Order: sequence, then structure tokens, then C-alpha cells
Amino acid sequence: MSTSTETESLAQTVTALTRQARALGLTDTEWADRAGVRKETLSRLRRRQSCDFETLRSLAQAVGARLGVLEVQTPDSTPEGHFPTHVDRDYEERLVELSVSGDLDPGRWAGMGPRFFMAGLAVMLAGARTESRRGLLALAERLHPGASEVTVFNLWLERSPLRPTRFLSFVDARTAHAA
Repeated sequence: MSTSTETESLAQTVTALTRQARALGLTDTEWADRAGVRKETLSRLRRRQSCDFETLRSLAQAVGARLGVLEVQTPDSTPEGHFPTHVDRDYEERLVELSVSGDLDPGRWAGMGPRFFMAGLAVMLAGARTESRRGLLALAERLHPGASEVTVFNLWLERSPLRPTRFLSFVDARTAHAA
């Protein structure tokens, strides 16, 4: 098992931990002392692409945070691996939560279902949400290159077990409720 984290995830994690340290009124020096690491280590961590897990864990613990693994059960997929075999209410609810979260992390999206299916979901949302259209289309292309092309998305619409009208009404309702 690797003791490094992905660059994007590492930067996001360090940023979140820094916010927590500031909320506690800690300077970098005080935070590093609490964590038992050198201030220079913390400073370098912000520019690095990877780090030792124990260092990150210590920094989190020093601000009352914990690192963990979010285990998401992905559904069974069709024989070609492009779609989930079914979309039950629990899975649909998790997809709605992801859709309204604003989280465009490809790793999180890929962990929620077959990449082609999730790419199509991002394209569908891009068509309905102009404020995050570019980000959603970029996400779709990272999940499955070509997913934002009209012919590919039409294929997704024909074969997807997710009904767009129903799903988008749930997304709209959740978004309106949050506002």
C-alpha cells in the first residue's frame, strides 16, 4: 500500500486542515509544534505532490480532525461495464447528493459507478446547470474521453437506467431546499 496521496487530494486536505488550524487560532508554528513536525515540513507540504501518511495524520490530529477512507459501494455493472445494472432509491439518492455537492473530484465520481455512466451524468448535469457547466464537462471528459460529444451522450441517454427527468427534478428540489 502506498503512503502517498494524490497531488490534488493532498492540496485539498492540507487546505482543509489549515482552515481548521486557523479556526483554532493556531499559527503554522503552533500547529506544527502540536503535531510534532517541523514548521518547514508543513511549509514544504503545501508545495509537494505527495507526503508521508503519518505526517498528514499528525497534522490532522493536532487540529482535532481525522483522516479516513470513504467507502462507497459501487453498483454491479452491465457486461460491457458502462452502466449500473440497476438504480435503486438509495443509489439514486447518493447520486443526487454528489450532484448537488459541487464536488468535481474525478476520483470521487469514478468511485460512485461505472466511468461511462458517471461521465454521462456529468454531461446531463452540465446541460441543466449553467453555473458549473465547464467544470462538469471537463469532469465528464476526464471520466470518459468523448463523453460530451452529442453522439456519445445520445447513446448514454438511450441506455442509461437513470431517467433524466426524474433525476433532475430531485436535483432541482434538493438545490431549491438548500437555498
